[in-house]
Amino acid sequence: MDKIRVIVANRPRLMRELVAATIHEQPDMEVVGEAQDDEEITELVDRYRPDVLIVALEDTDFRSGLCGFLLGRYPQMRVLALNPERNTGVLFWAFVDIRTKHIRTSEEEILNVMRRAHPPADELHHQC
Repeated sequence: MDKIRVIVANRPRLMRELVAATIHEQPDMEVVGEAQDDEEITELVDRYRPDVLIVALEDTDFRSGLCGFLLGRYPQMRVLALNPERNTGVLFWAFVDIRTKHIRTSEEEILNVMRRAHPPADELHHQC
């Protein structure tokens, strides 16, 4: 089975490193890139086309323009936006339009969301 490919793009650096370290411990996931700003996020997503992009989110009721832009280009990708200060997160995905789901930001919930958001390869082909 292919590993779930993840780009971690959180500020501050410490949060990014903690999220990446947690993913590195998972046998079914791999971090393919780490980004510090929107330009680097776009560059890494274009290069690696990850299954999941993890970003920081300041307001859980707001979807950034970058999120919409990237999901428009790569609708198979999922964007997991985390707000550690509010202990919450939002999962964004595209299916005709962009959908969201609020989640708890415990380590277990974040890993489960990424696993559920990663459909098997044969399922992706049926969606296209």
